[in-house]
Amino acid sequence: MPSITSPASLDAPPLSTAMTATERRASFSLASIFALRMLGLFLVLPVFALEAARLPGGGDPARVGLAMGIYGLSQACLQIPFGLASDWWGRKPVIIAGLLMFALGSFVAAWAHDLDWLIAGRAVQGAGAISAAVTALLADTTRDAVRTKAMALVGGGIALMFALSLVLAPWLAGQIGLHGLFWLTGLLALAGIAAVLWWVPPEPRVHASQGRGGVLDVLKTPALLRLDFGVFVLHAVQLAMWVALPALLVAAGLESARHWQVYLPAVLASFAVMGALLFPLEKRGYLRAVFLGAVGLICLVQLGLLWTVSSGAAPGLGWLAALLLLFFCGFNVLEASQPSLASRLAPPRARGAALGVYNTLQSLGFFAGGAVGGWLTKAHGPQGLFAVCAVLMLLWLAVAWPMKAPGRTVPDPAENAEAPGGQAS
Repeated sequence: MPSITSPASLDAPPLSTAMTATERRASFSLASIFALRMLGLFLVLPVFALEAARLPGGGDPARVGLAMGIYGLSQACLQIPFGLASDWWGRKPVIIAGLLMFALGSFVAAWAHDLDWLIAGRAVQGAGAISAAVTALLADTTRDAVRTKAMALVGGGIALMFALSLVLAPWLAGQIGLHGLFWLTGLLALAGIAAVLWWVPPEPRVHASQGRGGVLDVLKTPALLRLDFGVFVLHAVQLAMWVALPALLVAAGLESARHWQVYLPAVLASFAVMGALLFPLEKRGYLRAVFLGAVGLICLVQLGLLWTVSSGAAPGLGWLAALLLLFFCGFNVLEASQPSLASRLAPPRARGAALGVYNTLQSLGFFAGGAVGGWLTKAHGPQGLFAVCAVLMLLWLAVAWPMKAPGRTVPDPAENAEAPGGQAS
């Protein structure tokens, strides 16, 4: 089990927080792979329900919902096997296989003439569960001192793709339709394969003496289990929020086609806040405080939304924009720090397995957030939805409270000598 120290112990010899050339290359290339894949997914979501309803069999809202959600279910089933496979056979082969699977599913969905084939295509898309392998490779190619910064590039890219998709999706759907969006998604996945082959740095050597770990190594580490619970709650709350939030923006006087005018500035401003707070405070040994503060901040956002829908008055657009900014500030901090912590707490021989479990809980959070969020809104209104979200965030805060920041591992000089581009910038 990895040694865990308190934040105060991070005052020991400071390590350089400047990325080496190899770390920069690994961070930007792997973040781009995530971004290309997630852009393809996000472009479909804003228009999926309306466009799928036009297909034969699309008159059944439950089956349209299945077509949307089955992607997350496939992801949840296969994240752990893909993570384990990356520990055994290498990260890059698993990433390429997953991207090929994702592209195949996209092309099946693009060809689909009825809802059944669309469901099949979405299921095959989800089977390309590469998140664990990509984050494990990023952890393999970066030092602890810059790991959070590297993960922030991935998380920031995903958030930016989400905001960008809200701008592009309606226009693209009008130009090329749902089938065209799936063709574009498949092509973006193939571009990701090109990035793996020609841009991502070579994988570090794995010494045979380290052996191979498994899921049991992960389940024996309480700190990892706390992170797994947290990522489930974070993404369940994130998706559940968007069941009710668009309607609140419309009620505040902003038509749905212009919602990006709130989302995009909030996302961009949150990046600036994260860069100004997270990295300097982590360097000074306050990662635990920042992490718990971000959890508490999202809890306050849920309470603010609960107060808004319970007041009986029409929500103010400025108030909702402020809440969204606070949400994205907390969300981006957690999206950067959680996978970084998971990779640092995991036994090196089981890093792929640990991130496989982590990403499985993330996918299950998406699935639960959509399904349970929709049911809560239908049965208890937005008040019930935001009340449950606030309770979940409070529960996460209680579960995460005992956490301790992991000490940074001093890199092996011999390994640094072998790494290409090892000069710090």
